[in-house]
Amino acid sequence: MPLIVNDDVALAAAVEAAGVHLGHNDAAPAAARDLLGPRAIIGVSCYNRLDLALAARDQGADYVAFGSFFPSSTKPLAVRADIDLLRRARRELRLPLVAIGGITPENGAVLVGAGADMLAVVTGVFGAPDPQAAARAYARLFDSPDINS
Repeated sequence: MPLIVNDDVALAAAVEAAGVHLGHNDAAPAAARDLLGPRAIIGVSCYNRLDLALAARDQGADYVAFGSFFPSSTKPLAVRADIDLLRRARRELRLPLVAIGGITPENGAVLVGAGADMLAVVTGVFGAPDPQAAARAYARLFDSPDINS
């Protein structure tokens, strides 16, 4: 499994991580690419803004993340994104899309259906009585043959 370091390009380089995930106050994707090289995985948080995602794409990001789509106990003050943002991003970007924020197996299907290629989850897995079963429940959301059609 690849290691993606959050926020810290220098640390990602020092530990020879597979890549880095960048937020608003972090390095630009192009700068991360320069330091980490052409094979690194570069992800960018775009919150509730398609313009940030388009800029990240133009700077060489490999994926973009949007959210918080639902209230989140991990980041209760996070900006909220609407599901139409995923639909617009799916039409305009040819990058993998990550949805984050308050996602459960019950509400995650609508995000996958709207275009999310990945779901970023913390409490839904690590706060579950059986984290392995919880992870399987999320994985099943991607089993439908009608996803993103």
